Amino acid sequence: MKALLSKTPGGPETLVLEDVPTPEPGKGDVVIDVKAIGVNYPDVLIIQDQYQFKPERPFSPGGEISGIVKAVGPEVTKFKVGDRVMGSIGWGGMAEEAVVDQARVRAFPDAMSFEEAAALLMTYGTSYYALKDRGNCKPGESLLVLGAAGGVGLAAVELGAAMGMEVIAAASSQDKVDLAMEKGAKKGLVYPRGPLEKADQKALSDKIKELGGGGVDVIYDGVGGDYAEPALRAMNWDGRFLVIGFPAGIPKMPLNLTLLKSCNIVGVFWGAAVARDPQANEENIKEIFALYEQGKIKPHISNTYPLEKGPDAITELMERRAKGKVVVTV
Repeated sequence: MKALLSKTPGGPETLVLEDVPTPEPGKGDVVIDVKAIGVNYPDVLIIQDQYQFKPERPFSPGGEISGIVKAVGPEVTKFKVGDRVMGSIGWGGMAEEAVVDQARVRAFPDAMSFEEAAALLMTYGTSYYALKDRGNCKPGESLLVLGAAGGVGLAAVELGAAMGMEVIAAASSQDKVDLAMEKGAKKGLVYPRGPLEKADQKALSDKIKELGGGGVDVIYDGVGGDYAEPALRAMNWDGRFLVIGFPAGIPKMPLNLTLLKSCNIVGVFWGAAVARDPQANEENIKEIFALYEQGKIKPHISNTYPLEKGPDAITELMERRAKGKVVVTV
């Protein structure tokens, strides 16, 4: 079978498409005939050895997949050959077939396409965990989403709107803001591309305060860099600043602001949370599926690439050109 492999640390251009042995299922494993792979920011990092996990090479990037069960190993009780499934696997997805522990596999709603299934779990799982469990978000609260047109950002916009929040979408271009408005944001702003001078940061903070009616209750920061502090300065009393990721760089935050505003800076690490409390994650996924079936959320797929063009898919995400999700198809 074909697989896109990382054989040496580097950017997407270092990935190579090669023939590899067809996987065999071990005890508790299923082999999935892969149909679609969601591309996520960890794929950018993991091939450069900059992610929390560093798999042994060669390996395939691709942390979430969908497809059809091709084979099952001993002691597999949840699935049978022919089942439509999605899997959250960390890496190994950009291949024609993938072997996955049955605990990391689940069926998905009949109305959902393979592409949507591959674009759902990591973004909506992260954003729902962030807003519900880490942010304790409530209807009527204001929510600022930085990077509102990216995968996790657009999911946060949709989920915030579904939870009854007043969503403010912030992104780097008007077309990205417009997309977030279509997905449920009530207001939007275009921020300049960084790095930001002090005057730019102040202007950004003032604009956020204006749109929030004096400030915002919850900040969902999937950008980092020079955007984090201006957003924090626009936070309301007892607000929550949700730390999601740092494509613009890891910010240094003045902690005196947390004292002055009596607010919280809260880390969001969905993958580790799933491992620590799988039952809570199962409940969240059920609620996400229900929202999908009710028509309140729907993954936005801006582009698809065939497997041999997988490096281009990762590049699109790395260069922050993607809106919603980019998907590789097999």
